[in-house]
Amino acid sequence: MHKIAVIAVPPVTAFDLSIPELVFGAPLVDGVPGYDVQVCTPDPGTVPTTGSLEILISLGLEAAQDADTVMVTGTGAQNSDPRVHALLRKAVADGRRVASICTGAFVLAEAGLLDGRRATTYWARSDDLRDRYPAVDVQPDVLYVDDGNVLTSAGLAAGIDLCLHMIRMDYGAAVANSVARHVVVAPVRPGGQAQFIESPLPPERGASLAETRAWAAERLHEPISLADLAAHAHTSVRSLTRRFHAETSLSPLQWLLHQRIDRARELLEATNLPMDQVARHSGLGTAESLRQHLVRRVGLSPSAYRAAFTQSPP
Repeated sequence: MHKIAVIAVPPVTAFDLSIPELVFGAPLVDGVPGYDVQVCTPDPGTVPTTGSLEILISLGLEAAQDADTVMVTGTGAQNSDPRVHALLRKAVADGRRVASICTGAFVLAEAGLLDGRRATTYWARSDDLRDRYPAVDVQPDVLYVDDGNVLTSAGLAAGIDLCLHMIRMDYGAAVANSVARHVVVAPVRPGGQAQFIESPLPPERGASLAETRAWAAERLHEPISLADLAAHAHTSVRSLTRRFHAETSLSPLQWLLHQRIDRARELLEATNLPMDQVARHSGLGTAESLRQHLVRRVGLSPSAYRAAFTQSPP
């Protein structure tokens, strides 16, 4: 079982600290958990939060010594513990995965692990991160950044997106989407094993296109044009395109392509359908088109992706 150690660097953000256990603790394949999550802190005992709560943590940093993934959640600390820095540096040197949620990125930066890397944090602290650690390539407008074995997320709920992304890397799209349903959040964002940056979704405003997106998601196997989407939304193509970008940060056709590739990935994982049928059912047309899009998105051919992430018997 994959072991995850979550380091609480006081004062902690209670919401951020609860995310890893909530998401990684959800049942995966056949109801069996895929992760052993332990929360630890440099000095076990009562740990203050950035609010009015106090949290009792009984495990010390020894719980993180052999963890496969080490995470640091949001903290209000200006100068974090050198013991934590040493542990994080060793984890990276050993090739293990290290991640931060929200302002936990400051702890990774203080440990020197973000120098020369792309990273993100809570948008209101992005300038502070850039000013304090000029060697970090701060990405202020994204939900999370996957830079090899060092990952960072933006604030609060973006930590959920990061955890789902890691589940997707470990177990595939079908399992990650199942976990998303279990914890009642939106499915994991488009992504995969290739390094990538994901744009956040602006809040929906006014007359949302959510119903049109849901309508299209049920018909991915069918040809869907801009005119079809506009007709369903009872608007012009120009207005549809503008509103679609405002709500999703993508054009309508880009959004459709993301959905179709994700559908193909689930079909590859959960069925034994031949490649041409996977392409047809996901709306990607041909097996060659499926191969081109999947290699571009995740760096794997359909057959290699199925071998890595299949959840059905061969």
